[in-house]
Amino acid sequence: MRILLVGAGGVGDAIAKIAARRSFYDHLVVTDYDLARAERTVAWVEAKHGSEVAARFTPDRIDASNPDDVAEVARRHGATHVMNAVEPKFVPTIFAGALAAGADYLDMAMSLSEPHPTNPYSETGVKLGDDQFAQAPDWEKAGRLALVGMGVEPGLSDVFARYAADHLFSEIDELGTRDGANLVVRDSDGNEIFAPSFSIWTTIEECLNPPVIWEKDTGWFTTPPFSEPEVFTFPEGIGDVECVNVEHEEVLLMPRWVDAKRVTFKYGLGEEFIGILKTLHQLGLDKTQPVRVRSANGPVEVAPRDVVAAGLPDPATLGPFMTGKTCAGLWVTGTGTDGQPREVYLYHVSDNEWTMAEYEAQCVVWQTALNPVIALELLSTGTWAGTGVLGPEAFDAKAFLDLMAAPVDAGGYGQAWGLEDRLA
Repeated sequence: MRILLVGAGGVGDAIAKIAARRSFYDHLVVTDYDLARAERTVAWVEAKHGSEVAARFTPDRIDASNPDDVAEVARRHGATHVMNAVEPKFVPTIFAGALAAGADYLDMAMSLSEPHPTNPYSETGVKLGDDQFAQAPDWEKAGRLALVGMGVEPGLSDVFARYAADHLFSEIDELGTRDGANLVVRDSDGNEIFAPSFSIWTTIEECLNPPVIWEKDTGWFTTPPFSEPEVFTFPEGIGDVECVNVEHEEVLLMPRWVDAKRVTFKYGLGEEFIGILKTLHQLGLDKTQPVRVRSANGPVEVAPRDVVAAGLPDPATLGPFMTGKTCAGLWVTGTGTDGQPREVYLYHVSDNEWTMAEYEAQCVVWQTALNPVIALELLSTGTWAGTGVLGPEAFDAKAFLDLMAAPVDAGGYGQAWGLEDRLA
C-alpha cells in the first residue's frame, strides 16, 4: 500500500503521526499546497521515530483544487490509496483525481449540499454526498473503492451504527450521533478565549445549513439551524451538554445500509458558539462566494468565510492552550437481541493532555485522524474490501473496533471504546 495524503493541516499532520507507529503500508507521501507544512510533518516523524521510519515518508506539493494535479502526483508516487485530509470543498477535485490515477480513495467529509435545500429534502437541491454516490458506477467499472465519511463523525459513529445493528439490537428506533466536549482554550495569560478546535470553515458549513433528519416513513427532511435542543449526558466526566441539530453526513449515510426508524445528528456547540455563528450569518461572513475588497495591493476577490478562517487561530496550534476531553458517539434506542427495550451510547473519548503528550496533536484533530488510519490498515490486509462508493456501514464493524481497542503490544491501537447501557 502506497498512500497519498492530501493535506498536512491539523488532521493530515495527525494522520501521518499516527501512521508513523504502524507498519501496514509501504510508503506515505505527505502533500500540501504549502510544501513547508508537508516538510514539517515529515521532519517531526524523523525527529520522533528516526531515519528508518522517516524513509517511508516523502513530502511533496499538491494543488487539491486541480484534479489533474492530484492525478499527476498520485501517479508519480505510485499511490494505491488517496487519503483526503482537507476541507470538503476540495472533495470533487481530489475524488476525480484519485479515480483518474487508478487509486482507491478515502475522505472524512463528503461532497457538499448545494444549493442548501428545503423540504422536501429528497426532491430539491443536492444532498451531502450526492455527487459522489452518483459516480459509483464509474468506480465500480474501474474496480476501485471510494470509502467516504471515514473520520470520527462521520466515520467511527457509522461503524458504531453497523455494530449496533449486527450485535446489539433486533430493531432500531433511532440512531442519534451525539458529539460533546468540555474543552477550554486559554491564552498565554490564562484567560479563556474563543478558538474553535476544528476547522471553522467546515463548522460554519455544517452548523448554518438546514439540519437534516431521516425518518423511515418520510425520508430526508430539514429543520431550522440549531433546532430541537436537548441536554445529553456525556461520559468520563464531560457531563451534561446542550446539543442541537446540525447537517451532517451520518444522516445521509446510515439509512443506506442500516435499518432504523430515525437518524439524527446533534452537536454540543454551547450558547456562545451558537451566538457567534448566528452573527456571522447576519453579517454575511459565512458566504463562500468571493466579494471585491480593498487591499494594500489594490482590489482583490476574497470569500468572507475564508477571511473568518484566516482571522482565527489554526486549530492545529491550539493543543498547548487547551484542556479537557472530547467525546464522539452514537446513541441508539430500540429492541435488544433479547426482545427487551434497549438504549445504549457507544462512544470514544479523547483527552487533550494525552494526545499532546503522545503525538503533539490536539485531541479533536487527533481523534478525527485515528479512524481513517485504522480503515487503511483494514484495507491493506483485505479485512475490508469492496468497489464503488461505500460508507463505513458497508463493512464489518467488529473487525474495526477490535483492532482499535486491542493493546498496542498485541498489534492494536490501544484505544478503548465505551458502551453505556442507559436503561440498565
